[in-house]
Amino acid sequence: MVFERILFRATRGNIFIRQSVIEESVVDPNSGEKAEKNVFVVFYSGERAKSKILKICEAFGANRYPFSEELGRQAQMMSEVSGRLAELKTTISAGLDHRKILLETIGDKFEQWNLKVRKEKAIYHTLNMLSLDVTKKCLVGEGWSPLFAAPEIQEALQRAAVDSNSQVGSIFQVLRTKEMPPTFFRTNKFTTAFQEIVDAYGVAKYQEANPTVFTIVTFPFLFAVMFGDWGHGICLLLATMYLILREKKLSSQKLGDIMEMAFGGRYVIFMMSLFSIYTGLIYNEFFSIPYPLFSPSAYECRDASCSEATTIGLIKTRDTYPFGVDPVWHGTRSELPFLNSLKMKMSILLGVAQMNLGIIMSFCNAKFFKSAVNVWFQFVPQMIFLNCLFGYLSVLIIIKWCTGSQADLYHVMIYMFLSPMDDLGENQLFPNQKTVQLTFLFLALVSVPWMLLPKPFILKKQHEARHQGQSYAQLDETDESLQVETNGGSHGHEEFEFSEIFVHQLIHTIEFVLGAVSNTASYLRLWALSLAHSELSSVFYEKVLLMAWGFNNIFILIVGILVFIFATVGVLLVMETLSAFLHALRLHWVEYQNKFYEGDGYKFAPFTFTLVGNEDE
Repeated sequence: MVFERILFRATRGNIFIRQSVIEESVVDPNSGEKAEKNVFVVFYSGERAKSKILKICEAFGANRYPFSEELGRQAQMMSEVSGRLAELKTTISAGLDHRKILLETIGDKFEQWNLKVRKEKAIYHTLNMLSLDVTKKCLVGEGWSPLFAAPEIQEALQRAAVDSNSQVGSIFQVLRTKEMPPTFFRTNKFTTAFQEIVDAYGVAKYQEANPTVFTIVTFPFLFAVMFGDWGHGICLLLATMYLILREKKLSSQKLGDIMEMAFGGRYVIFMMSLFSIYTGLIYNEFFSIPYPLFSPSAYECRDASCSEATTIGLIKTRDTYPFGVDPVWHGTRSELPFLNSLKMKMSILLGVAQMNLGIIMSFCNAKFFKSAVNVWFQFVPQMIFLNCLFGYLSVLIIIKWCTGSQADLYHVMIYMFLSPMDDLGENQLFPNQKTVQLTFLFLALVSVPWMLLPKPFILKKQHEARHQGQSYAQLDETDESLQVETNGGSHGHEEFEFSEIFVHQLIHTIEFVLGAVSNTASYLRLWALSLAHSELSSVFYEKVLLMAWGFNNIFILIVGILVFIFATVGVLLVMETLSAFLHALRLHWVEYQNKFYEGDGYKFAPFTFTLVGNEDE
């Protein structure tokens, strides 16, 4: 420290010195003895500083070593290191550029490579399901295919054998099986959504009648009965046309859950909007406003106060309004009683008609599967019971409409059961009505044991006869056609549980008898939701739009229009649409399809690359 301090003072701080203690003793070059030494380096500038430093070093006995050559060598090493660093920087820069180009190439082709790998994985997964034959030289697989696709499959196998230069061709053979085949319906982009609505209830059994054929019409129509407003129908139609016209672009995009659901059912909503416009024209409602589109009203006011009175204050001056409800009914005191009566009776007529369609479909199923038991002891008594009660009620409704009678149909139907022998009086709608009612009541009562008792005994007798006939049955000749045992022939030797069959038939009978009443009442939801939709639309129009218009203030008017638009879109076009959709869905699943549709089959799931690219699968 003394040496360093003297150097600093002698040069007035114009030096740079660093020193360090040498840990091991070193040999002094002057004395030749080992001594503890410090190594130091001094950087200076100028000859005067040099002479002072040399003198101080001599005074302290410090050995001096010039290193001008070392500086040159260090400069050369620094130059080499700098060149090496520049070379490494160039190499790293080139590597980063190459990596960027490589990542861009991979990004462009990643989806293609990923899809190809997923396809190969799906192929090998399917090949793993095949089994080796006895020679262990070829693979054997069994599967289902539609009958119409057999020539296409053979052609594809032959083409694959030629393309792969295979020495052995593929063998395609139709097998005979006792298993229940899967169900396959050919659909297109229009019918797919309707088929999915039916499949959500249950997949049809093989060769069972498909409800989708009628659902394409009945589902949007029942929706429109509850959503009858041709203004709202036009709004739905415009939104659906946007989805349909841009379906190619939207089908390739990733949509949200709700948007994807709406896009998948775009043709269902399209049909619902068309039927809503139709029923809205019948109800004569455009955002709850009536318009005399087809002709002027058939009635005129007798005086200025007739708008607050009943129909007594109206005088018929023209022919009956040609299509739909006369606009003069709207705004009168008798509007709700008239429309309620109309829509309630219309709901019963539609419900009885659709339930009859369901029973007729059960007859088609029984006829196709050659089940005479179901024809005579299920279809016939069900048709008699339903039409002797609620079919008769539907006829009374039509007669009352046609004749203008004031008969009370509630009284007629209630006392048909409670007091069938009483005179009808003013409630009589046609001659010999009492005799007809007694006949229908008798047939309805007879149809219940007809449905319940014979079928279990006949099934037991058929089982015993089949069991005896199969004890020494001749073997059938094998052929290469697909044969399906639909009546349980493969289970002929199973034990027949008569009590189980009888209880099942008892439950089925009770379900149908009680269901005929509850299902008919369930169709009254058509009336209830139609009334709710009409009243909500009327409230938004009168209490929001007209009230805002009455203030004669532009700001309040703009706010009122915005509130009316948001209320119409949010409540009537979204919530009411969803509500009517769910109610129409319930009417089809519970009231219609349970009359004939078992839905205990399973879908045909062929190998396809369509879903391979879907990350969710």
